[in-house]
Amino acid sequence: MGIVCPDESKRIEIKEFRRMLLSNAAVHRTKASDEFRNPGQLPSAVALEDKKVCVTSGVSFLGIAIVNQLLLRGYSVRVIVEKQEDLEKLREMEISGEMRQSMNTVEAVMASLNDVESLSQAFNGCRGVFHTAAFVDPAGLSGYSKSMAEVEVLVSKNVTQACAITPSIRNCVLTSSLLACVWQDLNSSRTIDHDCWSDESICINKKLWYALGKLKAERIAWDVAREGGFKLATICPGLVTGPEFLSISSTSTIAYLKGAQEMFRNGLLATVDVNKLAVAHVFVFEEMKNTAYGRYISFDQVIISEEELEKLARETGIDIRMMRSNSRTNFSNCSKLSNAKLCRLMSAIHRCNSEF
Repeated sequence: MGIVCPDESKRIEIKEFRRMLLSNAAVHRTKASDEFRNPGQLPSAVALEDKKVCVTSGVSFLGIAIVNQLLLRGYSVRVIVEKQEDLEKLREMEISGEMRQSMNTVEAVMASLNDVESLSQAFNGCRGVFHTAAFVDPAGLSGYSKSMAEVEVLVSKNVTQACAITPSIRNCVLTSSLLACVWQDLNSSRTIDHDCWSDESICINKKLWYALGKLKAERIAWDVAREGGFKLATICPGLVTGPEFLSISSTSTIAYLKGAQEMFRNGLLATVDVNKLAVAHVFVFEEMKNTAYGRYISFDQVIISEEELEKLARETGIDIRMMRSNSRTNFSNCSKLSNAKLCRLMSAIHRCNSEF
């Protein structure tokens, strides 16, 4: 099984970001306080502010898809980059003339996810924030270490605290994980939905650091939001899949699938297409001005057969023995996953099955 090293993974992400930008928008190199530069007639100041949003980890696999969907719906997007080299790559594309002008824009802003004030400056002038929380193990080998879980929690706290102190921010959509819901003491069949939370002690005992990081990061985000005066929604997706997802997000895929045997045996191994997930993020954000609030589980397939498991193994490049249960699965006694809350919210734009 090949592991994409951090530098190579970043190169692929930037390549994909380049493709998306070429087809949708121009990158404008501005400071966080600058005005968006739109060709043609500008909309009103109020309308412009409502269409300004910020995406953290915007060059990640999911971040790219969310930016793409936001552009398609007329938003101007501020993408946070932490490294000068990433910003330079985006600038090179602008200087070379590869970017075609568009009515909506993308701007790259340097900010540190470890600095609340830096994040607040980046968020200033935006109506909302999408925190996609894309992290990798610095060693590039273990997938997701215990220390990365603490990084996840700290950054989640920083991002939400920055939302709380930035006057223009009204809403935040945070990407959590289905793993923050499913790791419980399941002695009998039950429905796992948006009200369910994983047990922290189980995650620690099983060394499920990715699940632990997502769980604790989401919990601290809710704590900050309750005190901070802004509206929060969290989306808990299954394993994110899609075109080239293995080469772009191999580290998070490996981390998610730790414990896959037990998830498969209990009927809780689920996946979601990255573009469908991105649409869900944007739709939840737009409906937050109405009734959308709280947690949403997102998946479009539950892996329940050997054939489906074999296909997932091929797509991820993961040894199927890592996912196949040693004991025979009786799906009539398995837990059931429910994404009914999200499906009800999105029923206006597409049909989906509410329960599996």
